[in-house]
Amino acid sequence: METAWLALFGTLVIASEITNDPQVSVLQFPKSGGGVRRRKRDWVIPPLSVTENKRGTYPQKVAQIRSSEDKTRKLFYSITGPGADLPPINRFIMDRETGNLYVTQPLDREETASYTFEVHVVVEGAGQAEDPMEIIVIVIDQNDNKPYFTVEYNANVAEATAIGTEVVRVEAKDDDEPNTDNSELRYRILNQDPPLPTDNMFEITPITGSIRVTGRGLDREKYPQYTLTVQAADMAGEGLTGQTKVILTVTDSNDNAPVFTQSSYTATVDENKKDVVVVRMIVTDEDEPQTPAWNAIFKIVSGDPDGLFTVKMGTNKQEGILSTAKELDFERASKHTLLVSVENEIPFAGVSVVTSTATVVVSVRDVNEAPIFDPKETLVVKPEDLAVDEAVVQYTASDPDTARKQTVSYKIMNDPAGWLNVDKDTGLIKVGASMDREGIFITNNRYTATIGAYDDDAVPATGTGILIIQLEDVNDNAPTIEQHKIMVCNKDPAPQLLSVTDKDGPEFGAPYSVSLQGMSKTNWTARMNDTRTGIILNLAAELPSGNYSVILRVADKHGLGQDNIIKAEVCDCKGEDLMCTQRALGGSNLPIIRGVLGGILLLMLVLIVLFVSLRKEEQKELTSKDNIFYYNREQSREDDQVNGHQF
Repeated sequence: METAWLALFGTLVIASEITNDPQVSVLQFPKSGGGVRRRKRDWVIPPLSVTENKRGTYPQKVAQIRSSEDKTRKLFYSITGPGADLPPINRFIMDRETGNLYVTQPLDREETASYTFEVHVVVEGAGQAEDPMEIIVIVIDQNDNKPYFTVEYNANVAEATAIGTEVVRVEAKDDDEPNTDNSELRYRILNQDPPLPTDNMFEITPITGSIRVTGRGLDREKYPQYTLTVQAADMAGEGLTGQTKVILTVTDSNDNAPVFTQSSYTATVDENKKDVVVVRMIVTDEDEPQTPAWNAIFKIVSGDPDGLFTVKMGTNKQEGILSTAKELDFERASKHTLLVSVENEIPFAGVSVVTSTATVVVSVRDVNEAPIFDPKETLVVKPEDLAVDEAVVQYTASDPDTARKQTVSYKIMNDPAGWLNVDKDTGLIKVGASMDREGIFITNNRYTATIGAYDDDAVPATGTGILIIQLEDVNDNAPTIEQHKIMVCNKDPAPQLLSVTDKDGPEFGAPYSVSLQGMSKTNWTARMNDTRTGIILNLAAELPSGNYSVILRVADKHGLGQDNIIKAEVCDCKGEDLMCTQRALGGSNLPIIRGVLGGILLLMLVLIVLFVSLRKEEQKELTSKDNIFYYNREQSREDDQVNGHQF
């Protein structure tokens, strides 16, 4: 029957009919059924098993490996893998001729729970007879490890802890195989020290290790600490055991309320002061010092609907510090009556106590306060050409010290451009000097000034307000040409593009217009570009090289214009290839220039000598010639600007 099953499925057989050792399994290599040979991964090999810590003489036989080829040929067997030829080496060996698998020493499951080998079979002198076969040896667990605790436990238990309350939970470990009887643990308390007022003040849940209070009479003053000896046993409480200590410290319960040493307090605080300590309140508590049952927490119960005050615990935990959380206002309330209560950090422990309270009367001391502008910042819109002495705005402040009946006066605190005046008595602000929207102190068309208001107290208090004047643009700036100098050839000259700007806003800007003035019309032409924001200037006549003044009148779209003088240097060149002889001369060698200048100076000396000797004759000659004139450089420049003549 077994032989037929092997022939049909070609699977691995664990046989029980083993010669000389009926207790040991025989593993037989798969036999081909005549079809395609199957790979070893197609088969599921049942694992072998060896019990850990097994006594007896070693090596001990585990199984025998057989191949059907051993009937016709001489075969040799071997194993490879961890535990055989790899570390740990030689825990398992195989008889190369018989295929017997042996374990050479007692095994420890907690060190290695299983071994996986490959079995090899070769034909003597002919190589491999079978594909390698994988076998697994599982180490069967024995209860050879006792439970153990990794820590000793410390916990607190309040003296008012209710019956059944969990105090602490313990947990032991067992290195034997999980989820077996060998690691199934149970807990119990072996001893309670001291055994007072009863010896069963605590109990433990056998399965979870949860320790709970079961007895009454915990008293920190009498029994401040308990030591419990806890045992864990495997085999569900019937096997090996381990122990640990659980130290329980009895803590104080909050059964005493804190009490104020005074029932009422009085204090005086200046108005407008924040974070000022008003009063310090002391309490006493009969519970254990520096514990949550002793530490005090203070609270304002009534008298502070606006949150003007705050109270916090002092560093010694028995002091309440009352302070101002906001600025107090004498004019609104000259006195505040507060009710402050005190409790502990933890609730009272099941006892009925009366919460202690104290009354605090805070008087507010009046101080001189600065007048207040309302609004603090005001905005007015005015044209930039508002006339001098015209009113800008009446900006007034009120004195919060209503009981003092003081007079408020006004002054300019900051006026960067010096444009404003303020009436001392009324706060009426007027224009003191012409305003300019295009001025350097304007940002986004706005001018900012600071106005002061002060009272007539012996030590005056001053408040400030911000005045923002948004200036509306008027057409008070004619457009100008950005370029003041140009260079141009006198033959086939290139057009010159001149940019036009206007300090006024777009409403008084482009499109611009241009016209030539005076003698400039004779030799030049000018027109606006397509966008009418720039001027195209052309030399219309071939002029001798030299410097010329071109007068251009540029106007904005509303007709406001002014003359602009462009200094034009005309060079003896053609088109855009500018080349000026004067500039070339300026670049000649310095020694030559010095020689020329020296000759000129020498010639001038000779002329002076001749002038002195022939003074009378020259005066007569000059008088008779009316086509000779004296040259004044400054006057010549003015004439050039007006008439556009060469100079």
